[in-house]
Amino acid sequence: MIKIPASIGPTLFAPDDDPFLHLEEINGARALHWVEAQNRRTLDAFADLTFEADRVAIAAVMQRPDRIAAVSRRGGQLYNVWRDAKNPRGLIRRTTMESYRLAEPVWETVLDFDELASTEKVDWIFKGATSLPGNPDFSIVMLSKGGSDAAVMREFDRATKSFVKDGFTIPEAKGGCVALDRDTLLLSSAYGGDAMQTAAGYARTVRRLKRDQRIEDAEIIFETDRGNMAAGASIDHENPEKPIFLYEQIDFFNVRIFELLKDDSKRLIDLPTDAQMDGSGDVLLVKPRTSVTHGGYDYVADTLIVTSYSDFVAGQRVFKTLFEPSHRKVLEGFSFSKGKLLLNVKDNLCDRYQLLNHDNGNWTPLPLPKLPEVGMISLWGFDADSLESNGDLLLSINDPVTPASLHLVRSGSNELELLKTSPSVFETSGIKVSRHEAVSEDGESIPYVQVGREDTSGAAPVYMTGYGGFGMATQPHYDGVMGKQWLEQGGTVIYTHLRGGGEFGTAWHDAGRREHKGKSHADFAAIASDLVQRGLTVPNRIAAEGGSNGGLLIANMLTRYPERFGALFCTIPLIDMRRYHKLLAGHSWIAEYGDPDKPEDWAFIQHFSAYHQAEPGKSYPPILIATTKADDRVHPGHARKFAAKLQAMGYDQTLYYEPQTGGHGYGKDANEVAAFKALGLRFLKKMIGWN
Repeated sequence: MIKIPASIGPTLFAPDDDPFLHLEEINGARALHWVEAQNRRTLDAFADLTFEADRVAIAAVMQRPDRIAAVSRRGGQLYNVWRDAKNPRGLIRRTTMESYRLAEPVWETVLDFDELASTEKVDWIFKGATSLPGNPDFSIVMLSKGGSDAAVMREFDRATKSFVKDGFTIPEAKGGCVALDRDTLLLSSAYGGDAMQTAAGYARTVRRLKRDQRIEDAEIIFETDRGNMAAGASIDHENPEKPIFLYEQIDFFNVRIFELLKDDSKRLIDLPTDAQMDGSGDVLLVKPRTSVTHGGYDYVADTLIVTSYSDFVAGQRVFKTLFEPSHRKVLEGFSFSKGKLLLNVKDNLCDRYQLLNHDNGNWTPLPLPKLPEVGMISLWGFDADSLESNGDLLLSINDPVTPASLHLVRSGSNELELLKTSPSVFETSGIKVSRHEAVSEDGESIPYVQVGREDTSGAAPVYMTGYGGFGMATQPHYDGVMGKQWLEQGGTVIYTHLRGGGEFGTAWHDAGRREHKGKSHADFAAIASDLVQRGLTVPNRIAAEGGSNGGLLIANMLTRYPERFGALFCTIPLIDMRRYHKLLAGHSWIAEYGDPDKPEDWAFIQHFSAYHQAEPGKSYPPILIATTKADDRVHPGHARKFAAKLQAMGYDQTLYYEPQTGGHGYGKDANEVAAFKALGLRFLKKMIGWN
């Protein structure tokens, strides 16, 4: 049994007596001194010549000049956000369709973020842009310092390729905006102190901000309770009336939506709060998260139903069913393109798409090209501005051993026009892709995808990754970095489809949520065990990585299933489930994990709070815990405290790494991401004895 120092031993196990609270002070002198010492220790151990070579190689893969430039069409031109070795922060650039078809298109730079950061001497990172439909030159650009979620919003003119002098400028905060017209924004920003923020740090109000008006003087047209997640707004520009919708996000899975009427009164859209709503013009689409009854009909969860919006607000409840789920067949998403409805269907994890035309209340299928049976398939509208759309679609296809290709699907056509292909980054000969299912502790079958060679001699170096939360599905895909750094060198990569994810709809998500969260962790451990039972590998050759909610997963592998892994890489994680709801955006995740302030919830939360489940004297595998100081979503205190506690318990193979920037990610640019990834892979390979 490893001895714990008497001065801190008893408090390591009490849920509220935390001796490492000082590490939650993000910029505290004592905390930063600890971080500096930890970084030095980790880099001294693993930042060797192999790490440096890997870092350079990973950055080169991420910044290949011949990779596909993703585009969207606006004002007749194709826009792209591009990052490479010369422009690590990135460019917004544009070209014509004719030029884009060439092997080397001619690009016009619209906004250079490296130049902007240098000129203004601010660590600017592009975080997105909001445009005004029908006005191709107007946009609001979001700029983050170091990659954090909080961002500054500034008005930009695409025609002059410059920020508008004395234009809209919103100070740094979490949030966003939509443009009602060129001179009016509906602003949902947390800027303005506690009165403008929810407990999770997101916007609590929607303000109508006029040009040349101070934010403090903007009229508040909507606000939500501080305990809710956020407030926001949207506008249906395709409707001639441009109706404004205001919403209060109660939690991750529940929202109340109102229409703002001409007299500034608000009309509640009478739908279940857990239903997903979308629409265009007079079409109202509803996807209930739980089963509902309307008009004498029962609609099961995840069914897509449709009605007339004007009829609905008039009190009618007559729906048509456009999609009904079945066993392992669910609707992953839906969107409009020039009045056509595009459905993204997951059929036993395979992507299937349907395109429907709406005419006088009738919905009829339209032709689409024949798509591959396997692989990651994405189909979406070509035009960024819905008012400009002619119905053209873009299609991307790839799988774990086949790099992506980009195709144009013209409106009304069932033919594919190849636009671009990605280069092959790694050698794939002998590498097979296969699908398997493991049996979890409660008997549920859990799918996973295996990518690697068959001739492993029973001791394959395995890299596993998983997430299992918030209804988000894992997508096996072509990953040049892991292909070059793991598969090409003889290793095997495993993609897991855990409960808590969205692979099979709401029921699959709920089976790994709140009191069932531990099941998603059991699923991951069951897959690790299945790899051994199938004769692919042995436990000490299995390396696993997960980030954010996946970081919680990896922390639980350490405390609950340590004998099944050889090494763990736990990134940007939440781990202290007693205090997570009090740290940064944590309050917004209560619907996923439960409320630790409620005794009945803490009764189950404590079992997957790895920070509290860690015990001395166990045979824990080596673990590298890494986050970023600039993460303003998941507090870096989670990672800091877990590493400190494990080290205090005597687990000397607990390492820690925390770079300055990167936000809720691995870095603010390809070079930082490459260093983060290279360090993690160097650690995993060395710890499982694969040098």
